[in-house]
Amino acid sequence: MKILYLAPQPLYQERGTSIANKLVLEHLSKRGEQVDVLTFAEGKDIHFKGVTIHRTPDLPFLRGIRPGFSLKKIICDIFLLFKALFMGLTRRYDMVHAVEESVFIAMLLKLLYGTPYVYDMDSSLAQQMTEKFPGLRKVLSVFEFFEGQAIRYSEAVVVVCDALGDVARKQAVRKVVTLRDVPLFNEEDDADKENLRESLAIDGKIMMYVGNLESYQGIDLLLQSFVIARKEVNDAHIVIIGGIPGDIEKYTKMASELGIQDRVHLVGPRPIDQLSAYLQQADILLSPRIKGNNTPMKIYSYLYSGKVCLATDLWTHTQVLTDEVSILAKPNAQAYAAGMVKLLQDDALRAKLGKAGRRLIEEKYSYDVFVDNLDHLMDWLALPQAQRA
Repeated sequence: MKILYLAPQPLYQERGTSIANKLVLEHLSKRGEQVDVLTFAEGKDIHFKGVTIHRTPDLPFLRGIRPGFSLKKIICDIFLLFKALFMGLTRRYDMVHAVEESVFIAMLLKLLYGTPYVYDMDSSLAQQMTEKFPGLRKVLSVFEFFEGQAIRYSEAVVVVCDALGDVARKQAVRKVVTLRDVPLFNEEDDADKENLRESLAIDGKIMMYVGNLESYQGIDLLLQSFVIARKEVNDAHIVIIGGIPGDIEKYTKMASELGIQDRVHLVGPRPIDQLSAYLQQADILLSPRIKGNNTPMKIYSYLYSGKVCLATDLWTHTQVLTDEVSILAKPNAQAYAAGMVKLLQDDALRAKLGKAGRRLIEEKYSYDVFVDNLDHLMDWLALPQAQRA
C-alpha cells in the first residue's frame, strides 16, 4: 500500500507523539508498505526501508515547537497543507494516515482527490483547545462538530486509549482500533549509566517523574504535595527528568520558594534508551497529571519497570491503572502527599504493587499486542470495501 503519513510534529524527537509515530512507521516498513512521511522541518531523520521523510521549510523562527497549539505550529501546519496538496496531486496515494490536526488536511485531500484517510487520534482536539484556552469553552460545541466530521468521514480511527475510543464511536465511524503506547524499556546492561544517588548526593528514597513540564502534567501539584509529605517523611528526594530550559528554571525557582530546593533535583532531559536505567533507580514513580483524557505514554514504562506508580485519580490514568497496581490519589496536594507518605513508609506495598504492574503490562500492553492491532488495521484496510465488516 502507498501511504501518505501526515505527522504535524517535529520528527524525530524524544517526546510522546513523535515516539509513537516512529513505532508505527517502523512496523509499516517491516510490512513492506511504501510510506511518504510529511512532517515539520525540526527533528532528526529516521531511516526505515520504504519510508521517505519530506519536510516543511526550515525557517529559524519556526524552531523549538512545544507540545500543544502555538502560533509556530499553526504556521508549520499551513506549510504542511500546501505540500500535502502538491504531493497528493502528483503521487496518488492509496491511503492517508493523518495524525492529530492534520486530519483536516486529509479531509481536503479526500474531497479533492478521493484519497481515503485514517485518523490517528492521539488526543481530542476539541478538549485540547478548550483546556489550553479556557475562554474558548463557549464555542466547544463548534470544535466538537468539526472533530466529529473528521471522525465520521474517515475509513478508520486509531486511538491510544479507551476515552478517545468512546469519542470516536459516538460518531458511528466504521472502524476504531486501539494502539496503546508500549513500554520504552531497554533491559541491556546498565552498569555504565549515571548513578543518581552518587551524582546528586542522595541518601534516601527517590521519587521520580519523567516527562515534559507543561502545565497539564501537574508539576505544581507535585511540588506542593512534597512540601506536605516532608513533614512526615524527611529522607525522600524528588528527581525530575525532562523539560526545556525555561520550564526547568521555573520549577527550580518554585522549589526554592517552597523551601525544598535541597530535595528536588531537576536534571533535564535524558536519552530514551537510558530510561530503564533511571526508572530502576527510583523507589516510587510519579504521574501527577491534572488535565487530559489520553493515558500518558510514561505510564506503560513506569509499570513495566516493576516500580510502584503514584498517579492522580483521573480518567487519564484510570483507563489503565487500578488500585491493584498503583496508588491513585485525588488531584489535590493533601491527597497526593498522603499517597507519597503511604508508599514511602511501606516497602512491602511498593514491592507488591510494582510486581502487579509489571505483570499487567506483560499480559495486556506489550509490543506484541501493539503490532497485532496495527496488523489488524492494515489488513482490514487492504480489503475491498465490500469485504470490510
